Amino acid sequence: MMTTNTSSLNPKSTTSSAAAVELRDVSRTFGKRGTEVQALDHVTTHFPRGQWTAVMGPSGSGKSTLLHVSAGLESVTGGEVFLAGSAITQASDEELTALRRSTIGFVFQSFNLIGALTAEQNVALPLRLDGQRISTREIRAVLEQVGIADRAKHRPRELSGGQQQRVAIARAMVTRPDVLFADEPTGALDSTSARHVLDLLRALVDRSGQSIIMVTHDPAAAARADSVLFLSDGRIVDHARRPKASEVAERLAALEV
Repeated sequence: MMTTNTSSLNPKSTTSSAAAVELRDVSRTFGKRGTEVQALDHVTTHFPRGQWTAVMGPSGSGKSTLLHVSAGLESVTGGEVFLAGSAITQASDEELTALRRSTIGFVFQSFNLIGALTAEQNVALPLRLDGQRISTREIRAVLEQVGIADRAKHRPRELSGGQQQRVAIARAMVTRPDVLFADEPTGALDSTSARHVLDLLRALVDRSGQSIIMVTHDPAAAARADSVLFLSDGRIVDHARRPKASEVAERLAALEV
């Protein structure tokens, strides 16, 4: 368990306990003076606990930056970020690393599995890197939860794309994170595999109360979430609660004009 420095990681009472992540007047600028790019422009929002929020917008709208600053993977130029109730804006690299290991899980479009390791070894990797004891029973239970326990001894090259993404989700879940971040988790999958992965994410929310923040370009994927945030030019410009895929597509098309 990490120790916290109250000068940088404030106690959870500093923000709403109903928020898995909260951003207050957050800006993120890239580049040098005169050539700056405003990736996020004074964004204030929160992502509720136990819910699945999708983030959409045109290319360059700030989606990935929003995801990365929310997870503490990128610093902010201005404003405050609260992750699982702790203010992380002024946290040291060591504190952020410890907080991320105990608080978040991350799922990528490209799976990012280690080819030389079996499925169960890939899932166990976050625990091993954190110096925790590895329980084979616990690893198998997580693989069972994502429906791939029968592939525990298989390496990534022996798995389909959908199966690899399930292993990646199991790896993200093994630390029991407060928040699961997903960056285009179905972007590399065929439609059937994508549907199965989305079913799994939906079940994690409905059955386990998992908080999920997902960036996606796919209206059908976004429609599986509880709510959808729409970004344009680094600002939140729209919000929809349990929209249909057609409604998501229509709103996204309007932003791309």
